[in-house]
Amino acid sequence: MTPEEYHEDLRKKVLEGLKLAYQNMVKYKKVKNSVIVVMREGKIVHLKP
Repeated sequence: MTPEEYHEDLRKKVLEGLKLAYQNMVKYKKVKNSVIVVMREGKIVHLKP
């Protein structure tokens, strides 16, 4: 495995993990009925899941 292939594989795994973590956070926020805080266009926004 070349270094480029290794980094691409690692990148895919990290992005998959981030996607899964985000999905779990949204599920948790729905159960606890709390807001999700994100930044959009330089402003802090509170979202209800």
